[in-house]
Formats: sequence, C-alpha cells, structure tokens
Amino acid sequence: MKSYEKLERVELRLAEKLKQLLVTCNLCFDGSDVAILSSCAFVLYELRVTDTQMPVLKQREPPELPCNLIVEVDRISNLPGHIIDKILSHLSLRDAVRTSILSTKWRYKWVTLPYLVFDNQSVLVSAPDQTLVKNKLVSIVDHVLLLHTGPIHKFKLSHRDLQGVSDIDRWILFLSRGSVKEFILEIWKGHRYRLPSSIYSCQKLIHLELFNCLLKPPSNFNGFRSLKSLDLQHITMDQLAFEHMISSCPLLERLTLMNFDGFTLLNIHAPNLLFFDVGGVFEDVSFRDTFHLAVVSIGLYVNTGNERNLAFGSTGNLIKFFACLPHIQRLEVQSFFLKYLAAGTIPGKLPKPCVDLSFLSIRINFNDIEENLAALCLLRSCPNLQELEMLARTEDQAPSRAATNIAENFQSFPFNQLRIIKIVGVSGIRQELYFINFLLANTPILERMTVKPGSMDGGWELVKELLRFRRASMHAEIIYLDP
Repeated sequence: MKSYEKLERVELRLAEKLKQLLVTCNLCFDGSDVAILSSCAFVLYELRVTDTQMPVLKQREPPELPCNLIVEVDRISNLPGHIIDKILSHLSLRDAVRTSILSTKWRYKWVTLPYLVFDNQSVLVSAPDQTLVKNKLVSIVDHVLLLHTGPIHKFKLSHRDLQGVSDIDRWILFLSRGSVKEFILEIWKGHRYRLPSSIYSCQKLIHLELFNCLLKPPSNFNGFRSLKSLDLQHITMDQLAFEHMISSCPLLERLTLMNFDGFTLLNIHAPNLLFFDVGGVFEDVSFRDTFHLAVVSIGLYVNTGNERNLAFGSTGNLIKFFACLPHIQRLEVQSFFLKYLAAGTIPGKLPKPCVDLSFLSIRINFNDIEENLAALCLLRSCPNLQELEMLARTEDQAPSRAATNIAENFQSFPFNQLRIIKIVGVSGIRQELYFINFLLANTPILERMTVKPGSMDGGWELVKELLRFRRASMHAEIIYLDP
C-alpha cells in the first residue's frame, strides 16, 4: 500500500511538471487534463522502474482510467508539432526515444527532434571492455541518425567513454549535408581528434564548440560566415590558420580559447566581438577593430618575465592592450597577465579612460613594483568602476626591486563610483596594507570591503590594521573572512 501511494505521488509530480511545461506554451488545463498527464507520467515512471529493477513496483498494474479520460488522451497526441518538440527537448535523448511506447501516435514523434545530445546523461553505456563500450555508443548514434527525419539544428557528442574514432567522421559528413546550427564535440580520452574537412563546409553553424581536437582547415576555407560563438579548448592549430579563422567569421560575438598550442600570438580581428575569454600560454595579444568588445577575461599561465615583452614597443603593453577596447565593461586579469601588462612604460593613467568599465578583477603580486603601478594605472583609468576584486598571488610573494618605495605612488585619487571591494589571499605585508589603506581612503560611497587572507598566520594583526585605517565612506562595512 505504501508503494502504491508513493507511486501515485510520483505520478502527480511528473504530471504537474509536464503541465507547467505546457502552460509555458500558452495551453490551458482543467482537472481532467491533469489526470491525462498523470497517466502519461505513469508510463514514463514505469519505464524508469523497469530500469532500476524494482520488482514490487514493476508488477503493479496501472489503474483503470474512466472512459472519458481514455478518449481525451488524443488531446496530448494531437498537440502541435512545435509543442511536442518543446516537451521532448526537456527530456534526455534516452527518455525522448522511450516516449515512443506512449501510444502509436507517439511512436515516431522523437525522430523529428532538432536537438540531439549524446552525453553520459542521455546515453547510459557500461561494460568492462572499452571496445564494447565504443561499439555500443557507435551503434546508438548510428541508429538515431538512421531513423531521424527533418533538420538537425544541434548535435552534441560528449561522452566520457568515447575516443576520437573514425565513425565521428561519418557523422560530421552526414551533418554537413544538412543545416546544423550548433555543433559540440568533446573528446575526453585519447589523442587530439583531427576534424574532417567536411566540418568546414557547415556554413549554417552559429555555435561551434570543440574539446581535444586538431584543426587543419583546407586551403579554400573562407571561414564560418554565420558563426556567432566559438569555443576552443585543448586544441591544436597553427598560427595562420587561427588568425584566418577568426578574421573570416564576420558575425563572431563570443570567443573562448583555453589551453591551446600551435600558435602563440593572439591577433584578434573581429569587428562584432562582444565576449573574449582566454587562458593559456602565449607571447602577445592584440586587438584590431574590436570596438564593441565588452567582456574580457584573460589569463597568462606562465611567468614569462618582462624582458621579452619590452621589445613590443616603448608605449608599453598597457596602452597597446586597451587601444581597441574603448567600451569594455568587465575585465578579469588572471594568472600572470598583469605582469605582461606591466611590461614597458607604465603611465599614471591610460590616454583614454575606460568609462564603461564597472567590474575589474586583478590577480597581482603585491611585492612587484611594476604590477602595483600597472594596477594603479588601471584603477585611475576607470572613473565609473563599481566593483573591484584583487587576488594575491601567494606563490611568488618574494620582494621585487623597489617594492619598499611603493608608498609614494599612492597619491590621493577619488573613486566616486566604487561600492564593493574584495581582496583575497593577502598575508598582511606592507605593500598589501598600502593598497587597502589607499582604497579605503579614496572611496567615498564604499558599501562593503571583504578581506580574506591566504592563511591563518597573522590574521589578528591584519584585523587590527584594518580597523585602524581611515575610511572615506561613513557607511563602509569591512568584512573579515577566515581562510
């Protein structure tokens, strides 16, 4: 009896979720509709019970439905196609296929799904032998593509047990003959998978996401003319091919690069670019015609030092970097990139202020005089900054040249819009305290400063120093967080 009541509650919850989904599609329901949805939810739940091998629930017979409800089932079967697609799109591919047992009219509803996602949630494959796992995965994808009819707008292949097999070439060739708009390929095992040439003929692509792939576009490749979002992680590509691909995507708005090799110069020519996120090992970064770029997150993963970067020009990397970023709104300077920006001449302020910048995050070595000066330059160049985050690089806190004379650089400069400050990883050294004191004394509308040290050592002394500093804002709250 308890199992029966539990199952009824599960049915009602599933039915209510399905009802809410259909309500978003502007359909109205009465009491009988909820009962109909409950019966459909029951069938789905019975399928799940079969998988989990629960003998008590598995043997339960479905409740008899009143005749009027049996007739009303067709109201679900005859829903408009786009509504059914909406329902199926909220299910995993596995569950979408299993709806084929709901009724004869639902048997092939899933075959027109425009979004195909093959991942660990939608494709459950387990076997002790890796070859068997691969064969099962290939068989499932082949079977789905064979039965599928209509356009495929999204294709995602991201299964933890799938390596770069040759079968992927066939699937990409199949997709290239259609109108796929979103393609995601993540190879989690084995060597870099070399993309076939057919991928470069998918000219309807709007979003392309690749993980652990080798890209070698053909010589006649003229870019993806409709592409708006490009995400490349753990990829290999040569310098000329990379630059040509970026500059040949005229509609590109979002670009993500992580852990790449084969090119070291990030020459970004993208007139419509709005979002740029990069993390890796590179020598230089420059922007061209990126006047709409608003969000930048950039991390240099190795400490290359300033000596090599000095050769890039006497104007310094700071001025060069911001030359084509007049409308930047959010900037994250991660890892060692501040050291790159500190190479060359460091002005007191940028020639053109970043008037739209409202959020700034900096990872900094407080013991490095050049990095401190570069950070101060950024702060003075952002008159409308509202939120500041400073992350101390504790792994290289050894004092650098002239670090002891940095106090003279902290001259009064008001930050009239700065409201929130977060400082993480500090240890209470003099250079860190200079910066904190400088910020507290020049933020008249500061609401909250959060300080979180890197370790418990000297925590109480740091608290006493914070309480001693004068605050320009009468309402400023200082929050100390334990590490």
